[in-house]
Amino acid sequence: MDAQLIAFTGVAAGMVAMPGADFTVVVRNALASRSTGVACALGVVGGLVVHTALAVAGLAALLLAVPVLYRTLQFAGGAYVLYLGVRALRSALRASPGQEVPADTAAATGSTTALRQGFLTNVLNPKAPVLFLSLLPQFVPHGAAVLPRTMLLAGVVVALALVWFPAVALLVDRLGRWLRRPRAARTVEGVSGGVLTALGATLVAAPVLR
Repeated sequence: MDAQLIAFTGVAAGMVAMPGADFTVVVRNALASRSTGVACALGVVGGLVVHTALAVAGLAALLLAVPVLYRTLQFAGGAYVLYLGVRALRSALRASPGQEVPADTAAATGSTTALRQGFLTNVLNPKAPVLFLSLLPQFVPHGAAVLPRTMLLAGVVVALALVWFPAVALLVDRLGRWLRRPRAARTVEGVSGGVLTALGATLVAAPVLR
């Protein structure tokens, strides 16, 4: 039994399931419909494929070697998440107590937009490639072939995400009867907008304050 692989799977599962921007955009899109929720979830998985591939190839090391690249990506990712958060807040605030949340968010415009939204939210996260670059080597046994092992570990991360995020989308859709009620929808939209705005503002501010 590969103890290191089991330990990595547990660590990776915690990382994937940790609430953040990815989780929030999937929930928002799933409230629009099952198809947009699943599409957004697949977009997030696509972003993880990019990050893990970069880590396996060692290209993510460039972000550590060239700080300006990291900060540029951090600013771009923060700006995009901030944009999504502000849109969600505006949508929630414009709806009166007895009305549904206006269907003008990116989540309501179709599966293609939802897929792109999930992908960009994840792929523009500058912390992900650095995290994978530092994490994967720790679970490569001494003397083992590095490339096959890191590819296996990267595959575990992608597989976990492929299960988790679509499951979140399907669960939200399953609970949609209650979550799509006007008051509940406004609350979810407002909370998700606040979370995304805070995350985006943090990412945007970090490169500026350095």
